[in-house]
Amino acid sequence: MKDYLQKAYCMNQTCRIYAAITTHLSQEAQKIHHLWPTSAAALSRTLTISAIMSCTYKSQERLTIKITGDGPVCPITVEASDGAVRGYVHNPGVFLTYSKGGIAVKEGVGNSGMIEVIKDLHMRIPFSSSAPLKSGEIAEDFTYYFALSEQIPSSVGLGEKFDREGNLIASGGFLLQVMPGCSEEHIARLEKKLASLKSCAEMIEQGYTPEDIIDEITDGDYQILETKELNYFCPCSRNRFEKGLLSLGKQELLQILKEDHKASLTCQFCNKTYEFDEKDLQKLIDSFPKSTK
Repeated sequence: MKDYLQKAYCMNQTCRIYAAITTHLSQEAQKIHHLWPTSAAALSRTLTISAIMSCTYKSQERLTIKITGDGPVCPITVEASDGAVRGYVHNPGVFLTYSKGGIAVKEGVGNSGMIEVIKDLHMRIPFSSSAPLKSGEIAEDFTYYFALSEQIPSSVGLGEKFDREGNLIASGGFLLQVMPGCSEEHIARLEKKLASLKSCAEMIEQGYTPEDIIDEITDGDYQILETKELNYFCPCSRNRFEKGLLSLGKQELLQILKEDHKASLTCQFCNKTYEFDEKDLQKLIDSFPKSTK
């Protein structure tokens, strides 16, 4: 089954809910970055909520999410646009567990730090908002972020499952948001349901689809609005890295050519490496006007 998201209305169209399965994109991230379980869980949760959030905006609008906790995994950086995500963590080799069992995401992320969300909405200046971390579990942190920074009463659930070898085998999550006009009766009903709801990790472990998650939360009172495919996608290219080298300026490139005779650049998001030999560097240098320093 491909990764995908379902968007729905519930409570007489006064609440919207997004539910997603992100198993394949999270597995891709773990494979690319050689992530140990705690690092994999933290990045998977951030990728999942980022993918969901990207589907709340128009196509081609881009989000960058940075989590700067005081735990060994952080910082975490994720970019997302229209259901396509990519990301990385500072330390891929973190595996912490609780004494009673379970991956210790909270200990890996830390509970002192910030969530920063940068939205490129194709305006003159990107819009930035932030909120402090509350727990380090990421789902609770984003619930607080929506309430504080976007003034939207929300509930976020995120979860994943690993096999005995530490390989991520399932992941997903949901975002429930209350819209203006939602009655106190409906809010009370949702609060009661959320208080007794299975954890997202339990639902993921039991094989829930996005439709199943929505049905569980709303007791079947919902209308599907949109289905969106999700994937891990990195648009890096040799041309982009050439532009990056050119931005260093002619003198810096001359110094690299003289001292190193080559440049080797690796994308942080997908670990793909681009090699530029002496001929490549000289060609870039020659592209500058003769008067350029």
